[in-house]
Amino acid sequence: MHKTTLIGSKNERIDFLCFDLSIFSRSSLFIVLTIITFVFFLLYGYLQELLFRLDGFEDFSWFLTLFQFGLYSLFAFGESVVRNERERKIPLKSYFLLAFLTVATMGLSNASVPYLNYPTQVMFKSCKLIPVLIGGILIQGKTFNVYDVSASVMMSFGLIFFTLADVKVQPNFQFYGVVLISGALCADAAIGNVQEKQMKNYKASNIEIVLYSYSIGFVYILIGELAFGNLVAATRFWLKHPVETFGYAFMFSLTGYAGINIVLHLVKYYGALIAVTVTTCRKAVTIVLSFIFFTKPFTFQYLWSGLLVLIGIYLNLLSKNRDKWETMFKLYIQRLFFLRKSYFQAYNTNDSVV
Repeated sequence: MHKTTLIGSKNERIDFLCFDLSIFSRSSLFIVLTIITFVFFLLYGYLQELLFRLDGFEDFSWFLTLFQFGLYSLFAFGESVVRNERERKIPLKSYFLLAFLTVATMGLSNASVPYLNYPTQVMFKSCKLIPVLIGGILIQGKTFNVYDVSASVMMSFGLIFFTLADVKVQPNFQFYGVVLISGALCADAAIGNVQEKQMKNYKASNIEIVLYSYSIGFVYILIGELAFGNLVAATRFWLKHPVETFGYAFMFSLTGYAGINIVLHLVKYYGALIAVTVTTCRKAVTIVLSFIFFTKPFTFQYLWSGLLVLIGIYLNLLSKNRDKWETMFKLYIQRLFFLRKSYFQAYNTNDSVV
C-alpha cells in the first residue's frame, strides 16, 4: 500500500480507471478527486432517474441491476488484468454473503425509484447510521454515545418529515417504495462492516472486492430472473428502446463504477471524514439538480427536513472524530486569543506613542 505522504511524487502511481494521477500535488489531487466525484455521481443520479422516465421501464428494474452487475464485473476484471492483480485472498464463502448484501443494496435501491421521489431515495441512503445503531444495540449489545444517539434521532425525524412531504405533494405516493429503500439501507449498512472485516483479515484489494462481489451477485440475479422474473420480456423491451435502455444503462453503470473507485481513493488518501463531507455535499447538489431537471412538486418541508438529516450526518462525524475536532477547536480558540491579545498590545503601544 502506498503512503499518503508520497502523493504527487514520482515513486507512487495513483490509478483511477488505469489513469495515473500521481502527477498532481496533494492539494491539487484533492481538488481533482472532488471534481471527479461530483461529475460522475451527479451523472449517475441523473441517468438513474432518466432511465425510469421511460414508460414501462419500472417493470424491469431487476434487469437493470443484472446489466449493471455484469458491467461492474467486466470493468473490475479488466482493471485486475491491467494491474496484474488476479489473486483472490478472501474465501469464496465470504463473497457469497457480500454478494447477497450487494444485490440487496443495489437491487432494492433501483426497484424503489418508481415509487419514491429521487430526493427522498437519496435522503434514505444518507442515513446508514440508523440501522447500524439499532443493529448494534439489539444484536451486539453495544452502547453508543450521546452524539450517535442524537444523530440517529435527527436522521429519523428528518426522514419521517421528508417522507410525509412526499405523501403531501404526490397523490400516487406508495409506501412500498419506503419498504424497498429501507431494505437497501439495512443491507448497505451491513456491507461496510463485512467488507472492513474481510479486508483487514485478508489484506484484499478494492478491485478484488468489487470483482467477486459483483460477479457472484450477477449469478444470483440471473438465477432469480430465470426462476421468478421476466428475463425474455425485459430483453424484448430493452431491444425496442436500445438507446434509452442499453445506452443509458451503460453510461449509468460506467459512472457508478467510476464513482465507487474515486470515493475509495478519497478515503485512502484523505480519510473518511473528508470523503463523507465531499459525498454529503454531492448528495445535496444531486437533490437540488433533481428538482431542477425533473419537474416535480416542491414544498419547504423538504428543505427543513433535509437540514435535520444533514445535522444528523455531521453529529455522527463529530462522534467519530471528536478528539481531533476538539483539538482543532482548542487550537483555533488559542490562536484567536493570541491574535486578539497581540492586537490590543499593538493598539496600546500606538496609543501611548500618540
